[in-house]
Amino acid sequence: MDSQERSSAEAEGAKERGLVHVWQAGFCSITPERLPGWGGKTVLQAALGVSHGVLLTEGGEVYSFGNLPWRTEPGEICPKSPLLENALGGQHVITVAAGSFHSGAVTENGMVYMWGQNSAGQCAVANQHCVPEPTPINISDSETSPLLSVRILQLACGEEHTLALSISREIWAWGTGCQLGLITTTFPVTKPQKVEHLAGRVVLQVACGDSHSLALVQCLPSQDIKPVPERCNHCSQLLITMTDKEDHVIISDSHCCPLGVALSDAQAESHDPITPSTGERLENKMVSESQEEKKTLKENGLSVASEVDVENIQPVNDEATHPEQKITGTTGISILGNVPSFLDNHVEKECLQKLSADSLQGHPETSGDIEVAQPITEEPNPNLPSPPTTSTSALNSLVVSCASAVGVRVAATYEAGALSLKKVMNFYSIAPCESGLQSGNASLGPEGLKDSREEQVKLESMQGKKSSSLVDIREEESEGVSRRLSLPGLLSQVSPRLLRKAARAKTRTVVLTPTYSGEADALLPSLRTEVWTWGKGKEGQLGHGDVLPRLQPLCVKCLDGKEVIQLAAGGQHSLALTAKSQVYSWGSNTFGQLGHSESPSTVPRLAKICNENGIWSVAAGQDYSLFLVDTDDFQPGLYYSGRQEPVENDGLNTCTKTATLLVSCSKLGYISSVTAGKDSCLALVDKNIMGYIASLHELATTERRFYSKLSDIKSQILRPLLGLENLGTTTTVQLLQEVASRFSKLCYLIGQHGASLSSFLHGIKEARSLAILKHASLFLDSYTEYCTSITNFVVMGGFQLLAKPAIDFLNKNQELLQDLSEVNDENIQLVEVLNTLFFLPIRRLHNYARVLLKLATCFEVTSPEYQKLQDSSSCYETLALHLGRKRKEAEYTLGFWKTFPGKMTDSLRKPERRLICESSNRALSLQHAGRFSVNWFILFNDSLVHAQFSTHHIFPLSTLWVEPISEEVGSVNGLKITTPEEQFILVSSTPQEKTKWLRAISQAVDQALRGVSDFPPYASGSSVQRQEPPISRSARYTFYKDPRLKDAVYDGRWLSGKPHGRGTLKWTDGKMYSGMFRNGLEDGYGEYKIPNKVLNKDDHYVGYWKEGKMCGQGVYSYANGEVYEGCFQDNMRHGHGLLRSGKLTSSSPSMFIGQWVMDKKSGYGVFDDITRGEKYMGMWHDDMCQGNGVVVTQFGLYYEGTFNLNKMMGTGILLSEDDTVYEGEFSDEWTLNGKGTLTMPNGDYIEGLFNGEWGSGIKITGTYFKPSLYESEKDRPKVLRKLGNLAVPADEKWKAVFEECWHQLGCDNPGQGEVWKAWDNIAVALTTNRRQHRDSPEILSRSHTQTLESLEFIPQHVSGAFTVEKYDEIKKYLIKACDTPLHPLGRLIETLVAVYRMTYVGVGANRRLLQEAVKEIQSYLKRIFQLVRFLFPDLPEEGSTIPLSAPLPQERKSFCTGKSDSRSESPEPGYVVTSSGLLLPVLLPRLYPPLFMLYALENDREEDIYWECVLRLNKQPDTALLGFLGVQKKFWPVTLSIFGDSKKVLPTTKDACFASAVECLQQIRIRNLGSEVHLIEDLMDPYLQHGEQGIMFTTLKACYYQIQREKLN
Repeated sequence: MDSQERSSAEAEGAKERGLVHVWQAGFCSITPERLPGWGGKTVLQAALGVSHGVLLTEGGEVYSFGNLPWRTEPGEICPKSPLLENALGGQHVITVAAGSFHSGAVTENGMVYMWGQNSAGQCAVANQHCVPEPTPINISDSETSPLLSVRILQLACGEEHTLALSISREIWAWGTGCQLGLITTTFPVTKPQKVEHLAGRVVLQVACGDSHSLALVQCLPSQDIKPVPERCNHCSQLLITMTDKEDHVIISDSHCCPLGVALSDAQAESHDPITPSTGERLENKMVSESQEEKKTLKENGLSVASEVDVENIQPVNDEATHPEQKITGTTGISILGNVPSFLDNHVEKECLQKLSADSLQGHPETSGDIEVAQPITEEPNPNLPSPPTTSTSALNSLVVSCASAVGVRVAATYEAGALSLKKVMNFYSIAPCESGLQSGNASLGPEGLKDSREEQVKLESMQGKKSSSLVDIREEESEGVSRRLSLPGLLSQVSPRLLRKAARAKTRTVVLTPTYSGEADALLPSLRTEVWTWGKGKEGQLGHGDVLPRLQPLCVKCLDGKEVIQLAAGGQHSLALTAKSQVYSWGSNTFGQLGHSESPSTVPRLAKICNENGIWSVAAGQDYSLFLVDTDDFQPGLYYSGRQEPVENDGLNTCTKTATLLVSCSKLGYISSVTAGKDSCLALVDKNIMGYIASLHELATTERRFYSKLSDIKSQILRPLLGLENLGTTTTVQLLQEVASRFSKLCYLIGQHGASLSSFLHGIKEARSLAILKHASLFLDSYTEYCTSITNFVVMGGFQLLAKPAIDFLNKNQELLQDLSEVNDENIQLVEVLNTLFFLPIRRLHNYARVLLKLATCFEVTSPEYQKLQDSSSCYETLALHLGRKRKEAEYTLGFWKTFPGKMTDSLRKPERRLICESSNRALSLQHAGRFSVNWFILFNDSLVHAQFSTHHIFPLSTLWVEPISEEVGSVNGLKITTPEEQFILVSSTPQEKTKWLRAISQAVDQALRGVSDFPPYASGSSVQRQEPPISRSARYTFYKDPRLKDAVYDGRWLSGKPHGRGTLKWTDGKMYSGMFRNGLEDGYGEYKIPNKVLNKDDHYVGYWKEGKMCGQGVYSYANGEVYEGCFQDNMRHGHGLLRSGKLTSSSPSMFIGQWVMDKKSGYGVFDDITRGEKYMGMWHDDMCQGNGVVVTQFGLYYEGTFNLNKMMGTGILLSEDDTVYEGEFSDEWTLNGKGTLTMPNGDYIEGLFNGEWGSGIKITGTYFKPSLYESEKDRPKVLRKLGNLAVPADEKWKAVFEECWHQLGCDNPGQGEVWKAWDNIAVALTTNRRQHRDSPEILSRSHTQTLESLEFIPQHVSGAFTVEKYDEIKKYLIKACDTPLHPLGRLIETLVAVYRMTYVGVGANRRLLQEAVKEIQSYLKRIFQLVRFLFPDLPEEGSTIPLSAPLPQERKSFCTGKSDSRSESPEPGYVVTSSGLLLPVLLPRLYPPLFMLYALENDREEDIYWECVLRLNKQPDTALLGFLGVQKKFWPVTLSIFGDSKKVLPTTKDACFASAVECLQQIRIRNLGSEVHLIEDLMDPYLQHGEQGIMFTTLKACYYQIQREKLN
């Protein structure tokens, strides 16, 4: 950060930050001095080697000091003052590291630079003993192609090796030795390689000792944990063994593999030749059946390396003869596979130990070879610890099955006497990482439990030995059973009978979850960590309980669940700092550098540095350790533990028995970090300018202490409480679990924050990057959630219910309770103390606010930092006060429930319900209530309850409206309450009371609607309270009274007690409506489903509603497969509609399109019976064909006539395909009955009586005529009357479609209505339709949207003469309107096109229908023109002429007279207004296909003749054609005279000369020219016949007929 940006206060303090102080290790009384020759630059980080050091300044520069033998200049080898590393100029370095004799730096873009001694390849430079200058190192991932360079975050350097942590959280290593963790024997490694064993895991930190390495790794989420094999992949020993002795069963899950390398399955084939299997010694002792059954046991896969846990490491001592001691066993160093751990023979033990030591240390080269023999492991995800629950249950079940397998024959009890199972288990509940490790009997002694920290560790250890993403605490009836059986490495030697009894014990599981929140883990340091170590271990510095080296990383199981946040590695020892401010140490303790004196020191143990204060930072030197400790005045204290330099008269190096406080260091100022080398220590110190640094340390120290307290409450109070029996109802238990879960989450967040503050203090210390500011919502939400859960617990009387079951526990732990809750009063009830304790975390918010305010005062008032700190401070303060109010509300509500009648309490009392006010003081009563009635009104935060003698009714607030009754009405102090199904008036005793209730109800309703009652004002965006809740709102409600809606649930918008707006209504029988409501009824567009129980499908309606009924356009899909699309009215099909029945594949597919009246077909309609291949077009009544109609069939039959009750009855005409015609009486479908005339295709006919079905023999009594025999015309009988007379007139067709359009425009009858109203209706229709489609924009294309927008402008009618321009405008408007079905005219056109196609496509494509089809189009034009003239009143009527353009310009004068030219004498040319001229351009393209088809069928024969002639003409040579066309011979292009010579004309020249003639001939080659000619003739405007177009058309027509008749010679 540039100094310009820094606010003045920070700039002032910057000079006094990062001051470097150095002193010699081993002298506790020496005063640290400023680094000689060092200027005033702020140092952010320092690193020390054996005799040199590196400093990183705030500007990203690196300086070296001390002894630098690798430098080339003699003067620089031992410089007087720190040297700037110029090779790093221009690079901004972010972190540095120092090994024994080499250094490294990482720049902000992730590049690594190394320099110093390189004899072991530790600088990653090949063939170079020393690297004098910082040199960039190339680290690239060979798994990616192309090779990507890896960006690095952190470096750690040892004596001969270096580790780098990449930005993707993987470890890269180079140098020499097994501490690299690489599978190789070729050293030095100068090209950085990835430590594959931890690939895929999230590594948080790396640390290097002289010859060992440590990594802090994030635990895997529980779902990533893989099941683990039951055998060791390396030495094939069983991971869990079970041995049947005569009187007991031994179960051991202790397995220690000597090489510490967990190999993948691929490598299992080539076993280690040196490790002899001891399986044969066990085989006769195995209960084989049981073992086979239990092969699926989950155990830690890395246990192959070393599963030895804390408990197994017992020093082998001869006096271990106590039974207790024997139980513990001596399996600690069963090196070779799974040697039975019950060996009592000392010699055998020693022999084994010797063997193991030889196999590893005696033959280093062999062990190397073994490694090479193994193929390189490719397993990206190492096996991981399984969750505690799994292993516990698996082991338990194994034990139970063993016990039953061994059987009843084993009746004897445990060999040393009948130790009860309970006693054995209690023994094992001793803290695993401490007391249990002391030799002899001490582990049972009271000293083990004295230290409160150890007590805490003991309780925390109940979290299980293996890490898991959730803290599952299983409290069992005999809690020791599960602990005992789930702890790895313990030998169980217990009577099977007792085991069986234990297994039967009823377990009660209480889970405390979730401790970790994913969001917090992403933003703050994770506490779910594991420690992995590898390298040389001869001093126990790996922490696995042995002194073996490890070639690959192995997890230190003992530290699982300990929340390690920082690692430090010294020469031969290791330190791990936990979030609870404790330090675990292991490894060499020669000089007391571990901070404790317990042995063995090969496993992590708690360092005892400073009893009352927590440690927050550590550093490990060659043979000493430094600890930064929190003190009471928040200024860090520095403790030293390790080698002491000899005092003058004493020549020996001594060691500090206990950690010593370096008093002189405390005087320097606020130490932000310490670094340890071989002989020197270094501290970075900040001066406390304006109290800024002190406030930061105060925040950090108090947060860490707060976490320790919360952890104590969790482990010592909450967990035991959850484990108690008979906690009361399930609700209470659930609420307590909820409290515990939220408490755990908050506790974890505080732990993370403490850790983040510790690392914050090591850094630049910018106020704005404080987590509490940056991620404030995380804290505010966690506190709020916790407060909600605890207040819910209070309301349900949780603490009172706990009093009885917890009484013993509380009395036993009285001091602990009072200590934790900071209550000193002896007289307060313990349950009250518990209450105080659980509300304790809320107090912390005040502290945040106070410290942030303190920090703010260190900045200028105008600076952004001041503003941010100030705002955050008030946020935390506001929340603290808000949560305080919540607590009071909860206690007030609890008090109310204590006095409320019992029966009602049970049904009304809910955890989240809070009392606001109630009318027990008779301040509020029901209007017109009976004299003796009791009406009690209780207002909660979610409902208003009206209670009477024994009944009560609950009115949810979200659907409650309250308004004061105006004073004129009479009762002055009345409140009108409206709910969806009730309305009543409450009368208050005084105006003040009325105001109080009105305000209380309004606020409660408003709060209920906002749903933010749990959050203080900062969360809702504004702290202003609304005066009254909105009348229109969204809410959910279940009806209980209304007969139509009983038990139905409505979810959606409301207005004053009624559903209004968009909503969803669901009935209990499965019916559902989703759509618009108005005044409580379905109204507008909506979707409705009705289950059909018989067919097990839904009826489904989508469309418009009015006043609760289907009304308007809609689509109804019936469960039986029928679909109706059209108009509805009063829930019935009414108006124009289309009904599809059945699919084409089903038994009766058919389609009806036409008019409906009251759910029945009535009026004109077309019915297409697809099965029979018939189509009926005619009148209907009551679902039957009634009146005139036409039927055509797929076989070419045509009938027109009258129908009655679905039958052809009365007069009709029947035509067959071959032109046979019958005209006469009918009595049934295709049945002739009565008088008639039958005419043959050749003109012969029969008159008489006919009887029978057409096509199956007809009886005839009549006369046969042959017309050609009659000479005179008058004797001839009447010709067949023209078709169409008995069909429905065109103007009678589709009336419903046009009526619907008129209705949409607001006219009851065609042409009757107001024009402005019609335009309004059009605008409304467009807007609502657009809105409806806005939800699904894919329906509307962009051009469609633009069309709609332009249609919303109503064309202006300017008075004055109607001009062609106005006519064009109308035409343009119509084209746009007809383009969108959202416009009433567009919808009309769309419907007409649909019905037209339905009529004349398929079976309807019958040439006899041509005249009907043409008449129908002409009728459409006439009726649409009427609509258009209604919308545009100044449009002249059909056939009128519009004069062409405006009068001529003034200047134009007549030549003769000089007067203006007046043209009124001659008739004006004009534009004729016709319906076809205006509308055919819109309509015809849409109707052309079916219409043209009919023309083509009608003119089929004519067309064939014409086409034949055209083809014949085309074949003729040019000369024949010229002769045929009558062209004079002199114009024929055959020969040409040039200078008297006659020359032939070439074909190419001919083509060029006659191009236009050829083109003309080609144009008449239209296959269906006749159909086109007839179509134009029928639809052409009469007024065009005498104009230019008319003449052109006549010419074309003449050509057509001429070509047919021409004969070529």
